[in-house]
Amino acid sequence: MPDLTKTSTTDEKAAAQDEVVAGAAVSATPAPGKPRSLGADAWRDLRRNPLFVIAAALITVLIVVALFPGLFTSVDPKSADLANDFLKKPNYGHLFQADWFGYDRQGRSIYSRVVYGTRNSITVGLGVTILVTLFGGLMGMLAGYFGGFWDSLISRLTDVFFGIPFLLGAMVVLNAFTNRTVWVVMGALAFLGWTQITRVMRGAVITTKHADYVVAARALGAGTKRILVRHILPNALAPVIVVATISLGTYIVAESTLSYLGLGLADDAISWGGDISKATQDIRNNPHTLFFPAGMLSITVLAFIMMGDAVREALDPKLR
Repeated sequence: MPDLTKTSTTDEKAAAQDEVVAGAAVSATPAPGKPRSLGADAWRDLRRNPLFVIAAALITVLIVVALFPGLFTSVDPKSADLANDFLKKPNYGHLFQADWFGYDRQGRSIYSRVVYGTRNSITVGLGVTILVTLFGGLMGMLAGYFGGFWDSLISRLTDVFFGIPFLLGAMVVLNAFTNRTVWVVMGALAFLGWTQITRVMRGAVITTKHADYVVAARALGAGTKRILVRHILPNALAPVIVVATISLGTYIVAESTLSYLGLGLADDAISWGGDISKATQDIRNNPHTLFFPAGMLSITVLAFIMMGDAVREALDPKLR
């Protein structure tokens, strides 16, 4: 007669071994990855976009030049030496030297002024973009989320500012200041440029606040501050980032245009627009005095526009 106790023990050992093998197989199976967020997907797409890589490389170089101009030239951009003949053509064999781009009418190094002019242009562009994004984003969030009186008030205020031509209004504002520093120009441009971000943020917030996750958070008792910061802002920020990135180049052009007209930065400040204005009188015989500051301005604006287009393609699901 078979021993039932031994048979039962053998079956239990086999079952235990099967469980161990099954557990090992399960542990060996890779766990499914967590779903990527919108930011992770956008960053992955940006890294694969040649447009973004080129724009990022150009902007990185421009920022380094703006922060550390002394690394690229040791010549004082305001040093005028009439012995330096501005009729003399640029010496392209002397890379990163004072006479690489030639000299202007006052005998100042054009290369040095192009390098040092990067700081003011980048500072104004970034500063205005940050100001209009913060203020315009806040106004748009208040109008879109609360609606009613606040929406009507902010919408009518933006209509008033939209009716003012941007450059003409900036000329009027800056004409009231005798000492037009970088901060004054930034304030004037931000004072007139916040309306576009407000409209974009308002529309994004109105669309987002009716989403299911926002309704659920409100039903669970989440406060207004938590809903705005944790749920609405992260999901309404994508179009604002796109508009802000593209607008940055516009603000750099606006500063250069105002400086060209003599209403931007003060005369003693180094500005591409101011150098372009002074070079127009020599454009026929010495086009190099105009070509280099204008070319640097064009490259800078193009880099930020390319960056904005790449960010728009990465953040807009319709373009994928």
